[in-house]
Amino acid sequence: MLAGKRIVLGVTGGIAAYKSVEVCRRLVDAGAHVIPVMTAGAEHFLGATTLSALASEPVQRSLWNEASPIPHTRLGQQADLIVIAPATARLLAAYAAGLSTDLLTNTLLATRAPVVVCPAMHTEMWEHPAVQDNLAVLRRRGVHVVEPDSGRLAGGDVGAGRLASPERIVAACAAALDGGPMAGWRVVVSAGGTREPIDAVRVIANRSSGKQGYAIAAEAARRGAAVTLVSTVDLPGPAGVTIERVETAAQMHEAMARLAADADVVVMAAAVADFRPVAVAAGKWKKDQGAPPIVLEPTPDILAALGAAKPAGQTLVGFAAETDDVVANAEGKLRRKHLDLIVANDVSRPGVGFQHDTNAVTLIRAGGRVDTVALATKERIAGCVLDTVCELRADSSHPTPTPAEPSAEQGASS
Repeated sequence: MLAGKRIVLGVTGGIAAYKSVEVCRRLVDAGAHVIPVMTAGAEHFLGATTLSALASEPVQRSLWNEASPIPHTRLGQQADLIVIAPATARLLAAYAAGLSTDLLTNTLLATRAPVVVCPAMHTEMWEHPAVQDNLAVLRRRGVHVVEPDSGRLAGGDVGAGRLASPERIVAACAAALDGGPMAGWRVVVSAGGTREPIDAVRVIANRSSGKQGYAIAAEAARRGAAVTLVSTVDLPGPAGVTIERVETAAQMHEAMARLAADADVVVMAAAVADFRPVAVAAGKWKKDQGAPPIVLEPTPDILAALGAAKPAGQTLVGFAAETDDVVANAEGKLRRKHLDLIVANDVSRPGVGFQHDTNAVTLIRAGGRVDTVALATKERIAGCVLDTVCELRADSSHPTPTPAEPSAEQGASS
C-alpha cells in the first residue's frame, strides 16, 4: 500500500521529533517516496542532515529558499499522503484555524491528499480543552488522528501525550491510503431523541441532543465507511454521511429495520421514548379544556428488534443512559438484546450525557470485557467506540449472544 506513494513527512518542534527518524526509515523501507518538511522549531530537536540522509529527498524548510517558487503548492498537489509526526499543540491550532505561517502549514492547506496527524505533548497540554476542540474540528474535516500513548514523558513525567509508536504511525498511514480501516463497511447510526405527539403542538420528548450519534457517524465516515445516519435532530450533517430524518419511535423503527438489514455495523445511539400517547388530539388542545386525558402505550423496542433480527456477521452496538447501577443495568441489556457491545454512561454525573459536548462511558463487550473512558469530548468517545468495534470485527472468536425475548427498554445516548 505504501510502495510508490509520495508521502510528505512533517516534523514539528517537540522533543518527540527524534522519533520521526524511525518513521521516515520505515516508510522508505516500505517503498514510499518520503519528502521531509521541518518547521523552525523542529530544528531545535533534530538535525536536518539526519532526515535528509534517510528520506528520498532533502529536508525542505522554507517558503522562500527552495528551488520551486511555490513549494507548498507543489508538495500539496503531488502528495499522496501527508503525515505530521510529531504534531505539536501549536501545529494543531494553526491547522484547525487555517493559518498559513510556514511551509508545513501552507502545504497542509494546499493539499487534497489524506492527512494523518500524530499529536505529542505533555499530559496537561493534551487534555486542555483547546487542544481537544482543535482535534475535534480536524476530525470533522476528515483528518486522521493517531492518538498518543501513555508513558514516560520529557522531564520524567508519566502520563498521556507520548507520541504513538512508529509502527502505529506507519500502520495509520497505510490505512489512510487504503481509504481507512472501515473502508467498504456499511454503517447505520441513530441519533437524537424521538418525539411522540400529544396534539398538533405538544410532544413527549427527552433531552438527547444527538451529538454523540453525530460524532460516531462522522468518525465512521472519516474511517472510510459508507454511513447512513437516522436522526431526529437538525444538526449540520457530517461530511460524507447520508441522513434520513425521522421524528417518532415508529418512524425510527421502520428506518432502522430497513437499513440495518444490509449493514455491517449498527450503532443505536438514539434515545427512544419508551411510551407514546394512544390517541393524538386533532389540532391544538386548548388550555381552557383542562388537562388532556393522556393514555400511554409502549413504543416499539427498536434495539431488541434489531438484536433478534441481526444477520450473521453484523456488529450491533447499543447505548444505556443510566442514573444508578450503570454497569449492572447495561450488562443485563447487553444480554437481553443480543448486542455485541453496549456503551453505558451515568447521565446524572456533571458533564456527562445529555446536552453536553463531553461524555464518559463504560464499554462492555459480549465476552465480558469492560473498559472505561474518562470524561472526554464526544468526538473522542466516538473514536473509542469505533476502535472497539474494529477490534470485535477483527476477532472472529468474539462471542455472539443468543437472541432473547424483547423487553420494553430502549437504547439511549445523548
